Amino acid sequence: MTQSRYQGFLAAAVLAALVVLMLAAGCTGTDNVPATAQGPTGQTASVTDGFGRTVTVPSNLESVVCSGSGCLRYLVYLQSQDLAVGVDDQETREHPIEGRPYALAYGSQFKDLPLIGEFRGKDDPEKILGIGPAVIFKTGSTGTAYGTSAAEADKLETKTGIPVVAFPYGSLRNDAEQAEMYTGLRTMGEVLGKEDRAEEVIAYIEATIADLESRTADIPESEQKTVYVGGVSSAGAHGIISTEPAYPPFSWVHAKNVAAGLGTAHADVAKEALVDWDPGYIFIDVGTIQMESDGAIGELKNDPALQGLSAAKEGRVYGVLPYNFYSTNYETVLANAYFIGKTLYPDRFADIDPEEKADEIYTFFVGKPVFGEHNNQYRNLGFEEIQL
Repeated sequence: MTQSRYQGFLAAAVLAALVVLMLAAGCTGTDNVPATAQGPTGQTASVTDGFGRTVTVPSNLESVVCSGSGCLRYLVYLQSQDLAVGVDDQETREHPIEGRPYALAYGSQFKDLPLIGEFRGKDDPEKILGIGPAVIFKTGSTGTAYGTSAAEADKLETKTGIPVVAFPYGSLRNDAEQAEMYTGLRTMGEVLGKEDRAEEVIAYIEATIADLESRTADIPESEQKTVYVGGVSSAGAHGIISTEPAYPPFSWVHAKNVAAGLGTAHADVAKEALVDWDPGYIFIDVGTIQMESDGAIGELKNDPALQGLSAAKEGRVYGVLPYNFYSTNYETVLANAYFIGKTLYPDRFADIDPEEKADEIYTFFVGKPVFGEHNNQYRNLGFEEIQL
């Protein structure tokens, strides 16, 4: 064989080998996929996120970051907190009072991670690129200044070249927002390979709500207690007029929320309206103690108009733990409901010790029984009568 023929033969062989390699790469599903979207085995999968976006993600994740209020909480619920390789500055701040059970459980682990940006979804694409997670999860509460959208997810994905899986955070205040929550958990679970855990969390929530409702479902409307919750935290501490007209625990235990009918979101009511309603029981979100003179508690003690409320005069004012802290802490919503049920209808909750039940709930969601530590943040005013 002449040298020229030999060189031609060698070139053809190399070309054929390259074609085979290209075809093989095409069969793995990684062609035209950024390296950051490929798992350790190079395999990828397509998922549909909470905004209907189709996102290509690694089949075997080794690292993620969570952007937006509550996003890291879902990662903990799905028992995948060890995958987090960066956090926003909410996780690295020193909080005088820590109201997030997931942070009580894993805060020391998160505090040392590099920053991805500021809290409430104010991402820094360059910082995220420097960390190099395989996937970015992004969420926020619909209808608020801290919500997110498909457009924001697309923008972040374009800037970083990293797959962004986004979804609304949801809530338990109504069916639509509860569906958002479940979609978010399932979407994150699919990406993480934690589908079973996502369904377990959803089933636990459903079973817990069903238990609460079944205990009080047959109480005649005429015998249902009238209630009000004040000092409700919302992007910070608030006073007595701050409430939730659709406060889920009241609904689950069949108590009459005197503020019902004012919508489903956070609301401020007039003190005159509260005096006119004169609820039989008042529950205080003890996050209010972060205000001057202990917020709502100080108002009940010192405001002459409020001192005339039946609940204040007759010792029916109780503390519940704040659950709005960097979006909703669902485990605290459920724990509060058992304390409220026990307080209003003790015979229906005779088998329940609210503190023990709270630790059972916290352990399921965040892996640790943090009720005592959580309550201690608020001078142990939760699940107690508040002395006025």
